[in-house]
Order: sequence, then C-alpha cells, then structure tokens
Amino acid sequence: MKNAVIIVAGGIGLRMGSSIPKQFLLIKNKPVLMHTIEKFINFDNTLDIILTLPENQIQAWQKLCAEYNFDSKLTIVAGGITRFHSVCNALEKISDDYKFVAVHDGVRPLVKIETIKKCFELAIEQGNAIPVLKINESLRRICKHRTEIIDRDGVCIVQTPQIFRYDIIMNAYKQAYIPEFTDDASVVEKSGHSINYIEGNRENIKITFPTDIDFAERFI
Repeated sequence: MKNAVIIVAGGIGLRMGSSIPKQFLLIKNKPVLMHTIEKFINFDNTLDIILTLPENQIQAWQKLCAEYNFDSKLTIVAGGITRFHSVCNALEKISDDYKFVAVHDGVRPLVKIETIKKCFELAIEQGNAIPVLKINESLRRICKHRTEIIDRDGVCIVQTPQIFRYDIIMNAYKQAYIPEFTDDASVVEKSGHSINYIEGNRENIKITFPTDIDFAERFI
C-alpha cells in the first residue's frame, strides 16, 4: 500500500512577531519543520512526503537542509494563495497508485506517533479520519453588545494530520474554493462525506505565538 503525507508550511510569522517564518524557527537547535517531518519518517519511513512552501521560501529551506545535514527524501511544491490552493498543488504530485493521503500542518511538531497511527487505522476502516480534542473551558459567543454561552459538549478543537482515502480527497479538491474551507475536513465534508474522528494529543498545538515555542521546547 502506497501512502503519502502532504506537509503544509505556508506561515510567515506575523503573529510570532518574527521576521523568520515560524516553520523555520528553532526548537532544541533545529527548525520546527524538521521536527515535524521527522515524526512522519519515524512513523513510517516508506511514506512519500510532499512539502508545500511559499515559492520565495524554497531556497531558504534548501539552505537549512544543507546547514543541518537534513537529508530527507521529499518533494517540494510551491504553495498557493491559501491552504486549499497549496494542497491542490501538492495533490498534482500524487497519482492513483496511492491508497491514502494525510495532510499535516508543518508547525505541529508535537504530534504523537500514536496519534498518526490511530488516524491511519480509522481512515483505513472508514475512509477518513481527523484528530480532535474535547474543550475543557467555558465558551461564549460574542454578539454585538453582549455574549452568550456555547455548549462546549457540542464542539471540539480540530487538529492534524487529517487522513483520507485517495479517491475521496482527490474528488473533494475538484471543488471551487470558498472561504469556509479552513482545513481538509471541511473540503471533504462539503463534497458529501461525513468526517470520522479520534482523540488527538493535547500537546499537538499549532505553533503560532512566541509562548508556543517555549511550550514546544519542554516536549522535544
């Protein structure tokens, strides 16, 4: 069975307050993105890895690979104007001899191998799978001049990797882009599929703010 993972790395670090793209920031003296890629290599070194980067960051990534002697075999694809378009570009590199395609955020280096494994197992059984977390804090919706409570039992936090059978994700990404497509599950759901889920790992955060780097340092 031939499987692939698309690692989407299109950040520019604005909320991080850094001139360096957040996927290139260092954690334990190594770029975030390298930690992320290594998780999938350690899970299954036969996975084909497709990395999407903004075109103007590809050369910087290649220099980092040389500097850190990072010799992973992967395909680099120029990203698009949104995550949706970046995944579309990556899917062009995948042929019908693949069985499953995973999509993962490049700035989620703390995903557990067990989480990846469970997602693949459920996707093989049900056609797709995503990791989610229950919310343990109170939620309120802001409505103009007031707020109102939201039932937290009816919502969850969505993580990656999100894994889909080849034909499901390929068909889903034939749709025209709409702003509601915030992740791959939303694209697949719009194409008519129910989304299956497993419990993710709580430390699998998407690195966005400076404090997230400190958090990640404690786990790597």
